Amino acid sequence: MDRSDIAAMVRRALDEDLPDITAEAIFAPADRGRASFVVKSPGILAGLPFASETFAELDEDAKFFPLRSDGELVEPGDVVAEVTASVIALLSGERTALNFMQRASGIAATTKRYVDAIAGTKAKIYDTRKTAPGLRLLDKYAVKCGGGENHRLGLHDMYLVKNNHIDRAGSIRAALDRIRSHRVLAKIMIEVRNMYELDQALEQEPDFILLDNMTPEETRDAVERTAGRAILESSGGITLENVRQYAETGVDRISIGALTHSVQALDISMRIY
Repeated sequence: MDRSDIAAMVRRALDEDLPDITAEAIFAPADRGRASFVVKSPGILAGLPFASETFAELDEDAKFFPLRSDGELVEPGDVVAEVTASVIALLSGERTALNFMQRASGIAATTKRYVDAIAGTKAKIYDTRKTAPGLRLLDKYAVKCGGGENHRLGLHDMYLVKNNHIDRAGSIRAALDRIRSHRVLAKIMIEVRNMYELDQALEQEPDFILLDNMTPEETRDAVERTAGRAILESSGGITLENVRQYAETGVDRISIGALTHSVQALDISMRIY
């Protein structure tokens, strides 16, 4: 992820807050200060580049010192970063920096729980596009920090033929014929809801097949039918309680919207001195 991408996201977030009339009324631009980020609950750290960029946007002389690395397990009381900057910049950027870090760390921690739950199987955990609007790069970065993998970034980087496409086009074959006549090169994934659709999809020789809301038993049957002719991904109705059942079917990928759409933020505070 380029710094320019991070900077654009940070600027949008700061635009929601600034100017900070309270800090600017109490402190002079020349006043300098120091702050530390302290973790208050256990989890996986993520989002440090976003916090660093927040203060860089507010003060060109700001210095950000990460004391831990993204992807590390952290415990209550851990000081994970320090920053020196103008007091106005510290106060103005506090909430923005924390919002990025808390959300990213929450996603990373959830992802790590799923990754650990399927340890020893061939399956890998993937995210989805169920991300916060405008924060997709942050959310997907956080998934990687937690040991997960990124699905397509957007609608532009892979064909994903879902049930609405199929129903409107008339069939899987009709949808694929139109895609292949479109002549835009990209990998193809087809979503299927049952074994009949799976057999139809296999005839089209896609790169991936998405098994939508299938049970572990149906998934195991799909793995046997496919016999390695496409990469299989399970999605829908998968939780921490049943994810290992899916992984043990032999499926290649498991995508989980809850990694990013239902985030419990990690508790982190920023103390200014």
